Amino acid sequence: MGHQNLTVPAEFILTGVTSQPELQLPLFGVFLIIYLVTVLGNLGMIILTKLDSRLHTPMYFFIRHLAFIDLGNSTVIYPKMMVTFIIDQNTISYCACATQMAFFIFFIISELFLLSSMAYDRYVAICNPLLYNVIMSQKLCLVLVGIPYVYSTFQAIMITSKIFVSSFCGSNVINYFYCDDVPVLSMLCTNAQGIELLIILFSALNLTSSLTVVLVSYVMILSAICRMQSAEGKKKAFSTCASHLTVVVVFYGTLLFMYLQPKSAHSFDTDKMASVFYTLVVPMLNPLIYSFRNKEVKNAIRRMFHNPCNHCV
Repeated sequence: MGHQNLTVPAEFILTGVTSQPELQLPLFGVFLIIYLVTVLGNLGMIILTKLDSRLHTPMYFFIRHLAFIDLGNSTVIYPKMMVTFIIDQNTISYCACATQMAFFIFFIISELFLLSSMAYDRYVAICNPLLYNVIMSQKLCLVLVGIPYVYSTFQAIMITSKIFVSSFCGSNVINYFYCDDVPVLSMLCTNAQGIELLIILFSALNLTSSLTVVLVSYVMILSAICRMQSAEGKKKAFSTCASHLTVVVVFYGTLLFMYLQPKSAHSFDTDKMASVFYTLVVPMLNPLIYSFRNKEVKNAIRRMFHNPCNHCV
């Protein structure tokens, strides 16, 4: 490797979401509103589940971590992306690009496996309600959140370091609105195919393994609901899963849409739209889905506004 002409660009240029000048300002407005709603919604969820003692249950412990991941995911990408709409050439330094990529990979993989942990939590709640508090101990909850974080960290560091120790050649323009691994790969002159294979293998492993846990949990949940005698019990069981199921369908649906497209149909524009969806729209929707569909959250919000100091104790 010593004799190779290793080039390290000082900075990259991000092309952003659209190249059409007349769309820049309207899109800036739309994204700003979505980002503000995302920050308020997820921060609100984190604060609420921390302060209200009635929400100190495993389910809300996972929801709090989901809110943290969604907040992180959108914050890693969006403030920097907003700049593209205002200035002509949005540059990002070599180190900032590597950092953004690492954090993005960390958050997106954490979300996949956290949704699996949440599916398992719902399975225990409906299929073993009497043992729920025993099985979903604080220790198990920490393990179910800790393992995804450790695994995502390993993968984020591995993929980012492999990309950024390779040599770049040609243009320093990234045809994307953030430093995602696939658009950056096309700028490498060495190891690009090896790294691409690694990314495809890990993406497939992450998607299939986490989705399998979700699907198996829901098959068990559905069969348990079908066996219930009372209509009231069925309704209650289904409503505890409805929010999580909605989040899962939206998130996995977008990811599968991106990964399962035939190569010929793959264009950076459809990928950009799908990326906008799961890095910005999904983090905004998650807290809304959990608060609108959920009586406990609504009551907690009410309690917080009516007697702001009672829940502090």
